[in-house]
Amino acid sequence: MAGPVYLNPFVLPVDPVTPERHGPVDLYLPAAAGPRPAVVFVHGGPLPADLRPTPRDWPVFQGYGSLVAGRGLVGVTVDHRLHDTAGFPTAVADVEAAVRTVRADPRVTADRIALWFFSGGGLLLAHWLRTPPDWLRCVAATYPMLAPLDPTVDPGFTPVEAVAGAGDLPIVLTRVGLENEHIAGTVEAFVAAARSARSPLTVVDVPNGRHGFDMLDPTAESRQAVQQAMDAVAAALT
Repeated sequence: MAGPVYLNPFVLPVDPVTPERHGPVDLYLPAAAGPRPAVVFVHGGPLPADLRPTPRDWPVFQGYGSLVAGRGLVGVTVDHRLHDTAGFPTAVADVEAAVRTVRADPRVTADRIALWFFSGGGLLLAHWLRTPPDWLRCVAATYPMLAPLDPTVDPGFTPVEAVAGAGDLPIVLTRVGLENEHIAGTVEAFVAAARSARSPLTVVDVPNGRHGFDMLDPTAESRQAVQQAMDAVAAALT
């Protein structure tokens, strides 16, 4: 019997990097000396509190962390507590605490941080779009949900509305062609809102990709999309 899809290999071959563990935060450190910019990966949800392994131990996030380290940046993964539709404020607090840990590390350039969101974690993006902090140089979102589909979610977690406040913050959006129609609708609304606000938006399309393509669809198209998104994030940090 096949295992859960979240244990599938990362679609892009990378040289694995063993992370340093600091509580709920893992640091993937590059070989390059001196303080380096960091990319913080924010997994999706809601996920059950007892799910094991937790997202930072999934091959896909280990792959992203290693990929970033291979580019000479610090990769960061964090296990946040988005366990139900009421958990978004807690998850934001967890990510904020992770960012404080990362920025305090002498191996990190504290004012050059990117946040990269996935799936249902995309709703957390609203918190940083509304009033971007000075240290935030880029946000990215991969197959994200960008407006709540469940009426019990706090409406403050609506990136479609929050993007109006993002100013000149670079945004890198990876969208998949085979997305769930309801999630796809939130993505298209976000693209329209970002363009209306004249946000610097980079869209990476994966026409044949599914939600979770980076662990479901090991194709050249998937690999190219991950690289394109990574290139855009790295460019914003340099």
